[in-house]
Order: sequence, then structure tokens, then C-alpha cells
Amino acid sequence: MIKSWMAIGAVTLLVALGSNIILPKDVKWFKRLQRPKWLTFEAAIPIIWTIIFICGAWSAYIVWETDPGSQKTWWLMGFYLLVEIAIVAYNPVMFRLHSLKAGTIVGAIGSILGIILAITVWSVSPWASLLLVPYIIWSPIGTYTTYEMMQLNPEDK
Repeated sequence: MIKSWMAIGAVTLLVALGSNIILPKDVKWFKRLQRPKWLTFEAAIPIIWTIIFICGAWSAYIVWETDPGSQKTWWLMGFYLLVEIAIVAYNPVMFRLHSLKAGTIVGAIGSILGIILAITVWSVSPWASLLLVPYIIWSPIGTYTTYEMMQLNPEDK
């Protein structure tokens, strides 16, 4: 029998892999953009996102195990999925459109959805909600970074 943590982990991994549908020309576009001088942690971003995805999946697992299979739990699993799709849409949308503005908008939407999810999950499990804090902290940082890049690269808005 498939355990809930396996299913949640598999869905998280499959959706996260969806952000890798990027063409080399799009990566080349992004690499040529100017970055803020304070952006010294760019090499750590994949590690940061890995931690965020693990925390999000762990949070979803806790919520599922609190009341497995109930209508409310299924609704919350759908909300987790929506937040993850918003997270992984950032790169493909921004890269394909060559638009930092689109990236900023997608990032802001993801930030807002993450905060709403954390507030909603608090009533089910405060621990599950606290596991969403890394995303709640990081998402606005990433969104702000993209916004700052937009100011440095006005031709790529």
C-alpha cells in the first residue's frame, strides 16, 4: 500500500520538476541580466528551494495525517498543490516571456497564496503551519529580488 508521505512526496517532486521546462535560449536571456549588488547568495538558491519543498511536503503530510481523507483535508491538499504550482510557475513564465515583470507578479501571487495557506492550516496543525514559514520568508525575498532586477534591466520588464 502506498503511504501518504510517499504520495505527497511524489506529487511534490513531480510538480517541482515541472519548473525545469526551460529552453536554453531562455536561460541565456536570464544569465545576461544585471543583478543587484547585494545578491551574493544566488548559488544557495537551489538549496533554499529544496528545503522549502521538503518543509511544504512535510507540512502537507502532517495535515493529511490529522484527518486523512476528509473533505476539508482534500481541499487543503488542493491548496498545497495550488501553492506549489504557483511556486514552480515562476521560472517557466518569466523565462518564456522574457519578462521580469511577469516573474514579479507570479512571485507575489505565490507569496500571498503561501500566507493564506499557512493561516488556513494553523487551525488544523500549528506545526504544519510553522513548516510553511521558510516559504513565507523566502518568497517575498525572491519576489523583491526580481523586482530589483526589473529596475536594473528596464528593457526586460
